Amino acid sequence: MSTRDPRTRNLIRYGGSFMAGLATGASGAYVQMDDGRRVLDFTSGQMSGILGHSHPAVVDCIRRQSESLIHLFSGMLSKPVVELASKLASLLPDSLSKVLLLTTGAESNEAALRLAKMYTGGFEVLAFDAAWHGMTGAVAATTFSASRKGYGPGIPGVMALPTPNPYRRPAGAADDYELQMLDTWFSVLDRQSVGAFAAVIVEPILSSGGMIELPPGYLRKLKRKCEERSMLLIADEAQTGMGRTGKMFAFEHHDVVPDVLTLSKTLGAGLPLAATITSPEIEEKCHERGFLFYTTHVSDPLPAAVGSTVIDVILRERLADHALEMGSYFVRGLRELQERHQCIGDIRGRGLMLGLELVADRESKRPIPEFGAAVSRRCFELGLSMNIVQLPGMGGTFRMAPPLIIQKPEIDVAVEILDGALTDTYGKFSELR
Repeated sequence: MSTRDPRTRNLIRYGGSFMAGLATGASGAYVQMDDGRRVLDFTSGQMSGILGHSHPAVVDCIRRQSESLIHLFSGMLSKPVVELASKLASLLPDSLSKVLLLTTGAESNEAALRLAKMYTGGFEVLAFDAAWHGMTGAVAATTFSASRKGYGPGIPGVMALPTPNPYRRPAGAADDYELQMLDTWFSVLDRQSVGAFAAVIVEPILSSGGMIELPPGYLRKLKRKCEERSMLLIADEAQTGMGRTGKMFAFEHHDVVPDVLTLSKTLGAGLPLAATITSPEIEEKCHERGFLFYTTHVSDPLPAAVGSTVIDVILRERLADHALEMGSYFVRGLRELQERHQCIGDIRGRGLMLGLELVADRESKRPIPEFGAAVSRRCFELGLSMNIVQLPGMGGTFRMAPPLIIQKPEIDVAVEILDGALTDTYGKFSELR
């Protein structure tokens, strides 16, 4: 985007280029642009608008709550905060019943790491080498799917754990290759450790890392590795939480309960709301040791009220079940595209959190990132917004996470637009011929 663009004259550019045009409104699964186009939003805003844009129940909640309590002194509690904490605890195992309400995913992960460090007395943290956990202090050091150059040293003690990616495992590798390699990788990490492990922080589906779901049994084995080293397992469910994968929380698919759970994005359905949730034992010990995470917007009543409304809508309308049904329908459409387009290498994910990886050819799986970016731009021109991940060693991977209110006709439109964008763009890249 040119610096002469009048839209950006007074804006700091904070990551890549801005999409063309200006959004003037949004409703349901569509965003209205200033040129009159309606764009089908299959990223749910920033992967947050789980109920779509301007859901009536959310709008009504904001209106009612803003007339009574919006913000309070951080040491003062309100009914919406107590109610949301209770609702979250009722949805989770007993070992996840102590709730801290914050604003962003980065903030909830910062709090989780502080709890882990204070509880264990350690400071060493492991994160996947394709992870994204936030842009602030400690969690920026655990974010490996974005460039880390130019900002100086991160906090000490952070080590990368290779991301288990079944699509790109070595040729001839066994089906449990990633589980076998976990032993090898931990032996390497053990040799690097100074004996002060605190936590492993993981996304059940690495979104910015290319929509990579952890293989069956992996999270369970990772939890055992944590227990052997007296470290905590933190599940970052910023995007997978609140029904998107077909269950309220993605860890439920893995028969594992994390020591700390973080929620954000989907919990507020587009409003800044996050939660850090842990056990009474961990909370008690950290409180005794003086745990501090005092922020301006901790326990704010207005977003807490919205969070309760989001839970009510998801449960009342059985949107987790709907996510499974619509996800299966969406995958069938994508499989049909895969039969016609040899550049579609892999389709993966769960529920309404899906990835589609583009490659030069399926045999070599050779990435052509520029092709994925071009397809993404063409999709937007045709009326479909889908984010593309372009990491070294991967093709362009579409992150597809439509709101849970999505219906089959809208999925059909998205598949048709993607089909057209692939067809329009294919001939412009000689590598694909």
